[in-house]
Amino acid sequence: MLRRSLAKFLLGETSVQQRSSNRQRRAPKIHVAFQNGLFQVSGLDDWLAHWQEPYYFLITIPWLGFILIVTLVYCLINTLFAIAYLLGGNGIANASPGSFWDAFFFSVQTLGAIGYGAMHPTTSYAHSIVTIEALTSILFTALVTGLAFARFSLPSVRVMFSNVAVVRPYNGVPTLMIRAANQRRNKILEAKIQMYFLRDEISLEGTAIRHIYTLPLLRDHTPSFNLPWTAMHPIDEHSPLLGVSLASLRKTKSVLLVALTGVDETVAQALHVRHTYSVEDILWDRAFVDIFYDTEDGHRYVDFSHFHEVTDIVQVDEAPIR
Repeated sequence: MLRRSLAKFLLGETSVQQRSSNRQRRAPKIHVAFQNGLFQVSGLDDWLAHWQEPYYFLITIPWLGFILIVTLVYCLINTLFAIAYLLGGNGIANASPGSFWDAFFFSVQTLGAIGYGAMHPTTSYAHSIVTIEALTSILFTALVTGLAFARFSLPSVRVMFSNVAVVRPYNGVPTLMIRAANQRRNKILEAKIQMYFLRDEISLEGTAIRHIYTLPLLRDHTPSFNLPWTAMHPIDEHSPLLGVSLASLRKTKSVLLVALTGVDETVAQALHVRHTYSVEDILWDRAFVDIFYDTEDGHRYVDFSHFHEVTDIVQVDEAPIR
């Protein structure tokens, strides 16, 4: 019943049953499954192909795909104008009569405002097509330039999260910990980490909901994020994680979501990155290996080769938490 109601909402079903049935047959299907502690969505690419905006698509695809699309559109434009020139007869001076390639490369010269002078329009029809192509060239150049600039100006985030989360005592309280590090040499200003705990619950009325808890941290922000950061949530009497077990976490399809926001010091743009931990990624009675080392001359350095490593807490009972 819920699936049918969702289909009616997405497909815009009206009172005419036949129209709704036709729409439902044509619409792409999206399947949502829960595997390995994460939601897996299949068929989403087909759905986005129908509904995604062209601007958003051209901004988010990889550079290779963007360049390929621009090249294909460029060749298509020149092909269409070459055909238009040929339909007007021999209107291009010094071009072989009926030669598609002469007309194509004349279109390339016109679209790029090259103007070698060897070929030029000689009839009113050819001059008209050249005028239209010149306007097309302005629009095409403006669109491609704007898209390329928008892609270059998008802020990118290089923040590394630990592969696992650990639960270990801290000041006598079991504490959930994750580790994050800025992989660039610059700083992320006013950085803030937020931790969310998601699980399925049943209300008193018997309604199934996906509850999202915000987990308070001992320190959730820093004025300058350039060194590794361990975010810690104490599992006390106010924590939704109090008394949970691995079996209960699996049963409720629990997920830990960590989000980090801040401002890039170099380009002064807002950054946002997140990481998801499944139930299997949360290790109990484990601790992160310390990655801070002091040299004999008093200097300190960070060894990122052990960033994701953990060990039993009995082996690091006196190890500091950075």
